[in-house]
Amino acid sequence: MKRLEQSTQYAIDFGPNIEIRKNQVLTTNSELDLPWIQLAKGAPYFVTDTNENWTPIGQNDAITWSDFAGLFRHKNMQQVEGHLAWLAGHGVTCLRLMLEYVQGESRYFEKPAGRFVPNMVQLWDDLFLLCAKYKIRILLTPVDTFWMWIRWRHHPYNVLNGGPCKKRSEWLLNPAMMKAVKNRLSFVTERWGGSGVLFAWDLWNEIHPAHAGNKTDAFYSFVSELSEHLRETEMRLYGRTHPQTVSLFGPVLDQHPIVAEVIFKHPKLDFASTHFYDAATIDNPRDTVASAVCTGRLVRQALEHLPTNRPFFDSEHGPIHAFKDKHITFPEYFDDEYFRHIQWAHLASGGAGGGMRWPNRHPHCLTHGMRRAQKSMAAFTELIDWQNFQRKNVNREVQVSNQSFAVFACADGNQAVVWLLRQDSLIKRTRVLRTLSEKAKPLNIEIGVPEMAAGIYSLTFWNTVEGKIIRSEMIEVKSDKLLSVNIFHIITDIAIAIRFMSDNV
Repeated sequence: MKRLEQSTQYAIDFGPNIEIRKNQVLTTNSELDLPWIQLAKGAPYFVTDTNENWTPIGQNDAITWSDFAGLFRHKNMQQVEGHLAWLAGHGVTCLRLMLEYVQGESRYFEKPAGRFVPNMVQLWDDLFLLCAKYKIRILLTPVDTFWMWIRWRHHPYNVLNGGPCKKRSEWLLNPAMMKAVKNRLSFVTERWGGSGVLFAWDLWNEIHPAHAGNKTDAFYSFVSELSEHLRETEMRLYGRTHPQTVSLFGPVLDQHPIVAEVIFKHPKLDFASTHFYDAATIDNPRDTVASAVCTGRLVRQALEHLPTNRPFFDSEHGPIHAFKDKHITFPEYFDDEYFRHIQWAHLASGGAGGGMRWPNRHPHCLTHGMRRAQKSMAAFTELIDWQNFQRKNVNREVQVSNQSFAVFACADGNQAVVWLLRQDSLIKRTRVLRTLSEKAKPLNIEIGVPEMAAGIYSLTFWNTVEGKIIRSEMIEVKSDKLLSVNIFHIITDIAIAIRFMSDNV
């Protein structure tokens, strides 16, 4: 890896028990030499810089939650390493993490502003090394805007604590605040930015009008300035840059549709990410189908905004209202199915990967059933050539013979991903919760995927629960360009990977 010629002189107080040097550049360590992730040249997905397909499969996590709490002060490194090994074994390729998680007082990355906390620097040193070992990458966002907003009076960036900014409503407007965030990003990219463990930057978590005087005018220039600073720093240090996005609380688009021009189309950003929180379904689910249908709709809406070949994925979703406001942790049988359905709706509708769940459970971690679902999806992704898949959402265009199914699909004329979900067999599991019946009468369906090139195709039918191939077959598409297939004996759902093999014989 490229060694830094110069390093900014940051203020860090290293105590006698911190075995790291001031301005040490961790990225010179050969253990961190994972391939970088970049955008595919001809498709809205991701590849490594060695030209291998790469799909973000993972979820949101936090350095204070149970799976990673052992990192701080080396309290239980063995447990953390064991957890990462287990994640890798279940197909997890990516974690979305915030540099600090400030629900309490002990995990500030800077304190005071501009002085980086040694134990936190050590924590991230350790985490990057462990993630490199298990080939898990990080989507990193520098500021925990949710808890920083709620606990602003305590935060080191508050002017009352010696920080740069007086009001929460000035975060995106205050030049001193911008300088502080730039300084933080500079430190992070100098120390860890040379590593392929860093998948991408989420430059600002859930950018919101409340951060800018309840207006959106400043969004474009804020993103431009932050993006340019980070790109210039990375180019100076490494001669290349990591992908960038800015995340958005999805419902903001309903009140401020102009924000779509920044989130989806800003020329400085590489991919788009929003947070799928829908009050009627995802936030407070009562069954495991409606949230999936909503997810398919939201992915389609997002793709309609995007420039050609710009990837999209939901980087936060989950039953936030049920958990946070109603203090409900759903039973695993329900939450596992809800989770599995959302991730397949996301992938099949044209998103990169299955989306990234915010656990919204007590404790904040995914269940073993959710991990099995991730492993199933990871195996399925091997069936598609993503870097040559110029997907278009065709949820509405696929022809179906049986309206008992919700259809989620994307295609490009040579490849397609289809997921069919039963809607007619929900049964009550409690007074308010319903899941699909595994004893429902099996149904058959004929589907037609439009605009497929004439030729021979391979179809692989996938059991999403068990994570295995049900069967494979070859079919021919003639000049009408409609790929028609009969599917039999569907009890709950089925996924299909479709790939062009050869011209008609």
